[in-house]
Amino acid sequence: MVIEMTDEQIIQILKRELAPALGCTEPVAIAYAAARARAILGVVPQRAQINVSRNILKNAMGVGIPGTDMVGLEMAAALGIIGGNADRVLEVLDGVTQEEVRLAKEYARKNVRVALKDTPKKLYIEVILKTENDSSLVVIEDRHTNITKMAHGLTVLYENGNCEELADRGGDNKGLNVERIYQCITSVDLEELKFLDEAVRMNWAVSQEGLNGEYGLNVGRNIMGSRGNKTPEEDISSYAEAVTAAAADARMSGCTLPVMTICGSGNQGITAILPVAAAIRAIAGGEELLYRSLALSCLVTIHVKQYIGKLSALCGCGMGSSIGVCCALVYMQGGGLGQIKSAIRNMIADVSGMICDGAKAGCALKIGTVVAGAFQCSVLALNNYSAGDLDGIVSDDVEDAIRNLGELGNRGMADTDRVILDMMVCR
Repeated sequence: MVIEMTDEQIIQILKRELAPALGCTEPVAIAYAAARARAILGVVPQRAQINVSRNILKNAMGVGIPGTDMVGLEMAAALGIIGGNADRVLEVLDGVTQEEVRLAKEYARKNVRVALKDTPKKLYIEVILKTENDSSLVVIEDRHTNITKMAHGLTVLYENGNCEELADRGGDNKGLNVERIYQCITSVDLEELKFLDEAVRMNWAVSQEGLNGEYGLNVGRNIMGSRGNKTPEEDISSYAEAVTAAAADARMSGCTLPVMTICGSGNQGITAILPVAAAIRAIAGGEELLYRSLALSCLVTIHVKQYIGKLSALCGCGMGSSIGVCCALVYMQGGGLGQIKSAIRNMIADVSGMICDGAKAGCALKIGTVVAGAFQCSVLALNNYSAGDLDGIVSDDVEDAIRNLGELGNRGMADTDRVILDMMVCR
């Protein structure tokens, strides 16, 4: 029997799944593990062996490392060893100097080796550091900051053998469902949601950096430029697309500003938060509408992601965050629970199947696409149009539809994930 969650428990889940990070969370998790292993060892090692799961390799090999002009797992590990501060966790690379970047580049070339780990886990990082007479080990599993083992030489300092109970999903969120989320965000005291202001502030700053600088494919800047002299309220959809894509442009190309992540992903945090913030600004919606809409977007994202997993063959922004955004867009325009459920079904009908082919500059293109889709699907839902049982994997029961999406991403696309990585590493 599932016991219904209290509002307090739901808000705690929301707080747990939001966390700041500097840089893409997969290479940053490698840097964090490497920095922690370096702290255990006490000296810069002669050799560093980094063993990772396929999904970590896929998401870490092509994305910019903050404060450098480099990409790749070797550089992430080297920078964590040379200049990382493990106490900062996913902000481990905050404060690294250009001299440390220079040293890390040389160290990565000579001293760091990366290999695939034979593991069924999607999120697995193993860092082994060695000197002539000493060694250290750090293992991260299932969540980007979930250290399950630390060792100094033959001495095990810490080992958690119970991480399997967390699977790939980062905690027990199984008490969540769409109806209970809606009840919570419409009734909870507004003061309980004001912590979301930090998420808006942080991600908006990255967006402005992307709009004002030269990053990646400049997707956000180009969308904003194509709007001409339109004010945000004259074309809310393209404004929200531009703001959101610009943040991804900057983050994927080494911007040194932190972002607020959700479910361990910066791009998913950007996608869940910025279109909502942009739309509210455009319509001058006010504080209460902002916080309740944001909470709905983020909690639906968390709910969907518990079925898809932290890392997947499916794009987390497309299959998770954009669904949350669509719900928020319906809510902020006066839609009720039934229309929110329609929004979810419409989004699943629209974007299911968008693959994840690793973290990279091109992610901004996908983010722009799914934000546009969220606006389109919200219009349909507000006019009481909804995909249903006859629309592929969609189900009239919205919870079944979400579970189907997770099944598609995990069991249905296992081979797809392997093929994607083969294409990426063999070219």
